[in-house]
Amino acid sequence: MLYLNPDDFVLKPALATIHCEPNWKWRKRATPMPNYDLFYVWSGEGTVLLNNKPYHVGKGHCFLFRPGDETEATHNPQNPLVLTYIHFDIAETPRLIPASHRILENTISFESLLTQYVRLFLVKTYGAEIEGRLILKQLMIHLLREEQEKEEKLGDASHSLLETIHEIANYVQQHPGEPHTIESLAARANLSQRYFSQKFKQIIGQTVKSYIVYSRIKRAEHLLHFTGMTVTEAAYALGYNDLHFFSRQFKQYTGKNPSEIR
Repeated sequence: MLYLNPDDFVLKPALATIHCEPNWKWRKRATPMPNYDLFYVWSGEGTVLLNNKPYHVGKGHCFLFRPGDETEATHNPQNPLVLTYIHFDIAETPRLIPASHRILENTISFESLLTQYVRLFLVKTYGAEIEGRLILKQLMIHLLREEQEKEEKLGDASHSLLETIHEIANYVQQHPGEPHTIESLAARANLSQRYFSQKFKQIIGQTVKSYIVYSRIKRAEHLLHFTGMTVTEAAYALGYNDLHFFSRQFKQYTGKNPSEIR
């Protein structure tokens, strides 16, 4: 809808901002939605069923129902819905269509456009049809812009998480002798232990515990091979107090005993 000419929007007389009565219900139609319907919740609480999928709605929830959709809605009589709906059609096939449901972050400018649109048709306003199409396109652009900005934020968050996990993995490699734990590393990453563990395995390809041991054994190989340290010295340098446990882990990861490497 971003690339549509405003003249491609076919306005319908079905539009209003309403304070729903306590016993209000939007019953399922005998036939699916015949056109597009922009449906916005100003306040209240309720449930909208879109193609049998329930959405618990409140202020800022916005739907763009499409031709063929099946819709129903109810609300809390003690906290009734206040909503705006605008029906329209499109003369051309759109290249981009906003998502069917969205919770708007920037409600002020969107609500201002809705109010302006509805007021145009309360009385016979000069140029209402032309201005209405322009506003309707602005509303669609607003929805598409919010989608784009949300995708960019998610992309930034994903990139930031990737950097964080790699920084933690690098830290473990550089300090293999420290008493690393999932708890301490998750705190360093400022993430919950469960989420940190899941993402670490997903990004690094090993569990946190396995990677800690792997980093220690790789360092132990280097110490034994190049520095002349004894097995006991290398084990203690890497935080092992139990020499037999160190030897077991070393053989498990390298297939050899520490003394063979030295």
